[in-house]
Amino acid sequence: MIVSILFLSSCSQSWYVFTSFREPANEGLRLLYSKDARHWNRLDSIFLVPGVGKQKVMRDPSVVKGPDDRFHLVWTSSWQGDNGFGYAASKDLIHWTPQQFIPVMQHEPTTVNVWAPELYYDQDSSRYIIVWASCIPGRFEKGIEADSNNHRLYYTTTKDFNQFTPTKLFLDPGFSVIDAVIVRRAKNDFVLVLKDNTRPERNLKIAFGPSAIGPWSAASAKFSDKFTEGPSVVKDGEDWLIYFDAYQDKSYQAVSTKDFKSFTVPDPAISIPEGHKHGTIVQTNKKTIRRLLKYTSQ
Repeated sequence: MIVSILFLSSCSQSWYVFTSFREPANEGLRLLYSKDARHWNRLDSIFLVPGVGKQKVMRDPSVVKGPDDRFHLVWTSSWQGDNGFGYAASKDLIHWTPQQFIPVMQHEPTTVNVWAPELYYDQDSSRYIIVWASCIPGRFEKGIEADSNNHRLYYTTTKDFNQFTPTKLFLDPGFSVIDAVIVRRAKNDFVLVLKDNTRPERNLKIAFGPSAIGPWSAASAKFSDKFTEGPSVVKDGEDWLIYFDAYQDKSYQAVSTKDFKSFTVPDPAISIPEGHKHGTIVQTNKKTIRRLLKYTSQ
């Protein structure tokens, strides 16, 4: 471990952290780290044990670093029967504020679930946007999905994680949808990566919009195989890498794209430790990585 820390001291500032969890999701937050956003190493520690929600799990941990220089984290805290998600913040990814439960769907008493909250900092409006998937039986036209699995995307915004705007519908694409990730390419040029969760599809698609809250175009054709979910997007030079969980194959995969219209297998190939599950990638620096390595070596 000392060798790793010394090696980091001579490297540039660009490093990445990938949030993670392991099934059955009751242990808590895990992390990977990388120098190039392609080859990932495991940090063998649990950085936050879930303590909120009816089932007190931690799935789909999503993190961003805000202008306050803190890492903000949201996660799925229950499979079903709850009306919100978990939240905590940290300056170093090790020491966390007391966990909060954010009841974003308490105004909808028949809500089945609150899944995969995805956190995005919108520099154009200086606010955080949180998007998640919920199912409200009977709310939308029934397709091929059961009412208990007919999801739509919702969102709220906040500037301080103390006050939140009223929950609004974020996207109704006409089918059951989950796992949405907002990507900013330029001013007035946004991409939404999403999962079509209908039984014949269960794959990833793309939509385009002029702002971080849309309005969004119709979803594209699929760019991933069936049984894929949990997209994470990171800029890689002129390309974008889209990571995703191929959960039936029990593997993590990625595609590369320049325009979010054509997709190829990354070259060189990526490497992800076995067992990694749906998270998000955040850029950081060598100081943070050195601190994490020292913590896990204790």
